[in-house]
Order: sequence, then C-alpha cells, then structure tokens
Amino acid sequence: MELIIKNLSFGYHYSQVLKNINFKASEGNLVCILGKNGVGKSTLFKCVLGLLSGYKGSIEVDGKDIKTMCEQELASKVAYIPQSHNSTFNFSVMDMVLMGTTSRLGRFGCPGHKEKKIVLEALKSLNIEHLINRNYSKLSGGEQQLVLIARAISQQAKILIMDEPCANLDYGNQIQVMKKVKEFSGKGYLIIQSTHNPDHALLFADKVLAIVDGAIVAYGKTEETITEKLLEKIYGISISLLNVENSKYKICIPKEGIEYVAII
Repeated sequence: MELIIKNLSFGYHYSQVLKNINFKASEGNLVCILGKNGVGKSTLFKCVLGLLSGYKGSIEVDGKDIKTMCEQELASKVAYIPQSHNSTFNFSVMDMVLMGTTSRLGRFGCPGHKEKKIVLEALKSLNIEHLINRNYSKLSGGEQQLVLIARAISQQAKILIMDEPCANLDYGNQIQVMKKVKEFSGKGYLIIQSTHNPDHALLFADKVLAIVDGAIVAYGKTEETITEKLLEKIYGISISLLNVENSKYKICIPKEGIEYVAII
C-alpha cells in the first residue's frame, strides 16, 4: 500500500493553506508530521480522507486517485484516528470498535458474528480485550486512544491517519500509545500522524515530514532529517539535540537549558 501526493494545494476563500505538497509514503512506515498549529496538517489529512475535494493536484492510494473512489472504497484503504474524547453516548468498547466494521457493510447492513470476531481480534492486537464490555467514556485517556486505534484496525484499512493522537495524554500514556502505533507499522501498516512533540518522531518515526506555512520544508528518514536548524525553523525557538548516553536516541531541549523531555 502506498500514498502518493502530487502538487497538492488547497485554500479556504482567499487564504492559501497548503502549497504544492509533494511526498510519497509506503506500507511498513511510521511518518510523523511536525509543524506549528495552523500550518495545514489537519487540512492535509482532510484532503487524504476525501473530506475536502476542492484541492489542486492529486492524491493516490495504492495507485488510484481518491477522486475516482466511492466512500466505501476509500474507507477500505484509509482509516482516521482522532484524539481521544469523551463520547456523548454511553457506548461500550464493543460498540465503539464495532463502528469501524460498518464501512464494509451495505447501506442497510448490520454487524454480525463476523464483524464481532473482527472487533475481538482488533482488541487482542492491542492487548485491551479485557475492556470489551467497559463503558468507553469511563476509560482513561490512554485506554480511550487504544480503543480508537482498535476501531480503525477493525475497519481493515492499511493506511492509518492519526491527528495528534497523544495530545491529551500524560507522558506514560503517550509512550504506551506510541509503542503500539510503532508495532502496527511493523506489521505492514502505513501510519501518518501529526504531533507537537518532536521526541515522538525521534523515538518512533521512520520518516519525518516538516511543514512550515503550508509548505514542506523537509521530508526524509528521521535520523537524517531532524536537525537543530530544522526544529528552530519549525518552532521559532533555539533548540539543542542531545545524544542519550549508550543509546541511538536524541532528546530536544531549548538552548536556554530548560529540559523539554526526559527519556529514562
């Protein structure tokens, strides 16, 4: 499975949001998108998900332009994972994940034994099958995020789009979720996620895509792409990259010396 974006541009009214976006990503990779708020990350995702159609350029999934796909076909290839949130309704975990299977059913189809089996397999793949009868709204933020990932897995799409999946999580839950995300990229999924934490990219990403003012300023392998100069360009502050002793990893700290993140 491959995602190819060519010369993608999009604007709202008279404001240009995305400017000539070009990149290719393949299955088995975790791609982290870095950029400040308002640079076009969410707009890019909406274009890939088929929610915005008035763009210039093309978006190809598995060699086919998404504009030629019906909603059901696109949903069979691309799934969306939002930030964890409290549901207005008292859905069980089973019900929440079961929603991911409905994209493969007919308009009047109802989930049956086959779909429930898919749900159980998705929950088991994330080691959260014990939550199957719990109320989704009563779960911790980390558990909710894993349930949303399970819902996307049950959709059986091989491209997962994640919009700041760790934004509302504490540090421990961030690492827990990111470890699972990394596992799924190793199973052949293409995962594209946005994050405001460059350490998520340094620790887990295979590739990094950096966006500034709606344009790509860098794209490539994480260890080759993330530099102090790039991070300063993205975030507008002076940043140092420090090597972790006896490790291949690095951490980011502002040059003023205030620790940005601790990796133990």
